Amino acid sequence: MQRYRVELTLRKAEGALMRALGTTERRGFRSIAVDAESGAGAADCWHLKLSVESERPAALLQTQLEKLYDCLTVEVQPCR
Repeated sequence: MQRYRVELTLRKAEGALMRALGTTERRGFRSIAVDAESGAGAADCWHLKLSVESERPAALLQTQLEKLYDCLTVEVQPCR
């Protein structure tokens, strides 16, 4: 089982956090830890950090999250 660190920037739209977490789970990645914070200043976005684990490749999760309308940036890296 491989662990990954996922960092996302999401628009503050209704349901954006749930869509990102739901997509992660439906693609076979189990969430270990979730940390979300509001953008600084006037930024209208969420910064989300996830620790997930799965047998599936990280590229699959990154591709699926990038398809979400409210997702502005996605970075997926293996945990060390």
